[in-house]
Amino acid sequence: MMKKNHVLIGGIAATVLIAGCAGMASSGPSEAEAEAAALAMVKSSFREQGIAKLDRIEQDAAQKACSSETPPPAEVAQKIEAAQLATVKWPSDGKYLGDWKEGEKLAQNGRGMTWTDAAGAPSGGNCYNCHQISKAEISFGTIGPSLYQYGKIRGVANPAAPESEAIVKYTWGKLWNAKAYNACSGMPRFGHAGVLNEGQIRDLMALLLDPKSPVNQ
Repeated sequence: MMKKNHVLIGGIAATVLIAGCAGMASSGPSEAEAEAAALAMVKSSFREQGIAKLDRIEQDAAQKACSSETPPPAEVAQKIEAAQLATVKWPSDGKYLGDWKEGEKLAQNGRGMTWTDAAGAPSGGNCYNCHQISKAEISFGTIGPSLYQYGKIRGVANPAAPESEAIVKYTWGKLWNAKAYNACSGMPRFGHAGVLNEGQIRDLMALLLDPKSPVNQ
């Protein structure tokens, strides 16, 4: 953090403290004022470098709704999910599955979108950070559910079969924008945020759904 940021944070913190003390006899700073001061401190703590710009700390409506101590009401969550589902871009050529071998590489790769990366450089999915996927991999996170035998358990023996269409579309949508199905999901919105492109998501789909993938053995 730069020295300038320390000064800014110190000044903002002092201002908030003084305002709070001055207002102790009354009601103190309003919730909106406290939120504005906190946001100012956050912004002053970051600086742009390389491809990492300050727009990354700006929250959209879905993120704001899920950043409070209590989850949004059911009706709000439903509106968020509907709005997020509308942003999902389905395969341009109608093909959902790519190469599971490339999908495994993506699942293992956590690189991308840091200030040291070149603009437009492909990113990884870093899927193993949160999920078990292939049985052969013994290092994986448990924040998300196990995805081992994902397609097999769901009966997707042939992804092109009509009876498999719903789970195939759900999986694509989940990878593209997880908030379309869970308003406050902590899963990255890979397609929506531009982390992964259509071809990469197609490869991850194959990893999860292709009967030949080690995931479904």
